Amino acid sequence: MKRIYNILLAAAAILPFPLMLNSCEEFTPVFTGKYPEPEQWEPVQMTATHTIADLAGMYTPGSPFEIDEDIVIVGKVSTSDQAGNFYRSLYIQDETGGIELKMGKTGLYNEYKPGQTVYVKCKGLWLGMYGYDDDSRYGGSGMVQLGYEDPTGEYETSYMEVQYLIDQHIFRGEEGDPVEPVVITESDLPGQWDTQADNQYIGRLVTLQGLRYGDEIFTLLYVNSNLDHKASSNRVFLSDVTHGVTTWAMSEQKVKEHLMNGDWDDVNVGNANDYTHGKVGDPQNKATLLKYAAPANVSQYFYMGAKDIQIRTSGYCRFADLEIDPDVLAGEKTIDATGVLTMYQGSIQFVLLDQNGISVND
Repeated sequence: MKRIYNILLAAAAILPFPLMLNSCEEFTPVFTGKYPEPEQWEPVQMTATHTIADLAGMYTPGSPFEIDEDIVIVGKVSTSDQAGNFYRSLYIQDETGGIELKMGKTGLYNEYKPGQTVYVKCKGLWLGMYGYDDDSRYGGSGMVQLGYEDPTGEYETSYMEVQYLIDQHIFRGEEGDPVEPVVITESDLPGQWDTQADNQYIGRLVTLQGLRYGDEIFTLLYVNSNLDHKASSNRVFLSDVTHGVTTWAMSEQKVKEHLMNGDWDDVNVGNANDYTHGKVGDPQNKATLLKYAAPANVSQYFYMGAKDIQIRTSGYCRFADLEIDPDVLAGEKTIDATGVLTMYQGSIQFVLLDQNGISVND
């Protein structure tokens, strides 16, 4: 692994921008324009040795590891980063589940088309999980994913980053029709500790029908987005109610609008066990929040029967400021949602490919 890390460092020295070795808990900006057409390539064909569920079953919570076996998985591309709601990664899926490939590139939709077959030579990659929490009551599983070792140790996997490394592991096969989402019911939804090894729908493109609005959001704001994101004095949590947020996420301008309107003035600054930093509406806090405002990712809560579904959307995506239908917000109509079913600390998080993944039921 030391040899691979040295390759990454050497590549960083010649790249025009800093090489990002860390994963990122938050969505971040992604270019969603049109790239030049990629060079011609010859589709490859390989034989899978393991299913995605088989691979996920090799992971033990809290113990990421470098794969040292000649394992090959194959799947079809189920996501696109064109709308900006996926960032530097893509999902592939087979009939047993889906898995995130942490590629470290933007504009992946130009090279990896929805429905295209992708083969992954896993030897030398790291298998880890994002979003695991071992709290027996409030925690649970996250998503098993493939990437490289994170030299900082902060995350269980990092991005592949360098094209040479990507080319050693990720191989494009034939293009095909886009993946058809599977319509699933409440009984098909994963449990608190399920992974791709236990539930075939985790990581796959699915449709959830008849979701009713939960009248609740979750988002995390930073008083100064340039300072420590983990410092209590720099954090503002909007949760439990809607706080006036009626969009799927919030662009920088939308965040400023809410601040100027005083929608969050009574919200405390700080973590739940440290409300010693005043409120959002305090003049100094408000001024700093406005000066350093940044797009905000939002989880809008819905119910499928008795199950919570958090539809999580990036503040950088093209449809961040799209208003949710007022009749849906009022509980008078339901929605059907198509996207990737994921897990985070035992909760179901649902990620839309784009705004076309939402339809309102009459």
